[in-house]
Amino acid sequence: MDSRSRILTILGSMGAVLLIVLIVLLCTYDDWNKPAQQGQQPATTVQEPVTVTSDARTPLEGHLIGGDPRAFLNDPTFFDTEPNAVLDAAMDMSGNLSLMVTSVEKDLRVLILDDSGELVTGVPFNIKLTDSADVTTRYKDLDQDGIIYAGTLAAGDYDVSLDPVEGYRVPLHSTRVTVKEKIEYIPIQDISVLIKTEDEINAELEDTADKEDAIEDSDNSEIITLQPGGNDHKAGIDVSSWQGDIDWDKVRESGIEFVIVRAGYRGSVTGAIVKDKNFDANVSGALNAGLSVGVYFVTQAVNEAEAVEEASAVMEMCEGYDLDLPIYLDVEGSNGGRGDQIDAETRTLVCEAFCRTLENAGVQGGVYACRYWLNNNIDASRLDRFNVWLAEYRSTPLYGGYYSMWQYTSKGRIDGIEGNVDFDILYY
Repeated sequence: MDSRSRILTILGSMGAVLLIVLIVLLCTYDDWNKPAQQGQQPATTVQEPVTVTSDARTPLEGHLIGGDPRAFLNDPTFFDTEPNAVLDAAMDMSGNLSLMVTSVEKDLRVLILDDSGELVTGVPFNIKLTDSADVTTRYKDLDQDGIIYAGTLAAGDYDVSLDPVEGYRVPLHSTRVTVKEKIEYIPIQDISVLIKTEDEINAELEDTADKEDAIEDSDNSEIITLQPGGNDHKAGIDVSSWQGDIDWDKVRESGIEFVIVRAGYRGSVTGAIVKDKNFDANVSGALNAGLSVGVYFVTQAVNEAEAVEEASAVMEMCEGYDLDLPIYLDVEGSNGGRGDQIDAETRTLVCEAFCRTLENAGVQGGVYACRYWLNNNIDASRLDRFNVWLAEYRSTPLYGGYYSMWQYTSKGRIDGIEGNVDFDILYY
């Protein structure tokens, strides 16, 4: 046999072998996909078909071994339904603490918050401040109000960390903050944490502002009847929770054109920032009655940093209201409260800080005070760039400085309000 014949013979043998292998594979494949005959066990046990919804995808017939891949959905034991202690512990946020740290000028205020963002009170927290030279100083929350204040610090970067406390999970890492060299008069973010309601404080001890100096400066020429608006002025009132519930439609019908509403006050004893309990009702009622509205806040700030807090708090309270008159800082006596203890220079800085913080936020600011305080307890010449609201209970004010609004009596009476109310004239 020549070489050509041998090659042909080998190729023919290989072709025959390949044909046999192909036939065997086709027969096996057919058995795999053929339904079992009655009384005959299939080569592979297949699960009963699973009913699926109309939008479910059906596997291509002839390309699936082992049945429907969705069968596990009908298996009640597939998913672990027993409580998982490890997973639950990982998802439990209760007991987690966080720090909110702010600096106004050479100081730090550290707020200890829970997982809901609320101050944690009644716990003797300790914090550690570490400066850039790795020098550590510790501070304690002595009154356990959830706020720790550190003053007279050197400007620079600090790491703030919270010591472990039983029953709480403290932050794993320290908080880096920069202590400012000079005050910037910028509203404080998240100031709402510092705002309290009257239910949280002793209002009888904290709300002690009085008009004693203005009353002593009055004389028998005080006008107690409402002076109507005119070509260059408007008639108005100022109110707080002391006036109770007010019928604002009756107030408007009585000739009132504007109102200055008390937003709140800083406590005379603790220094807490407190929202007037009737603030929202008074602002909403006055606006719905068509009156022009401004607000005032009674200060007990003892430095510029606290004035920035007060301005920030009032803007937070006014969020969502369309006010067209200024926000005033009410500066008056408080029967020996903390604000009475500062000198005229510090009080003037407080007034300027409050108004400048508002100004930097695009809001008009002003200062309310009686003639005696403007002449003796404040350097009024530095307030000319802001709105001044004068309280002087005479037919013609003796005050010789600038003012854009005049409170001429605290003995006014008007429909819609029970009891006395202050009357004001706004010049324009």
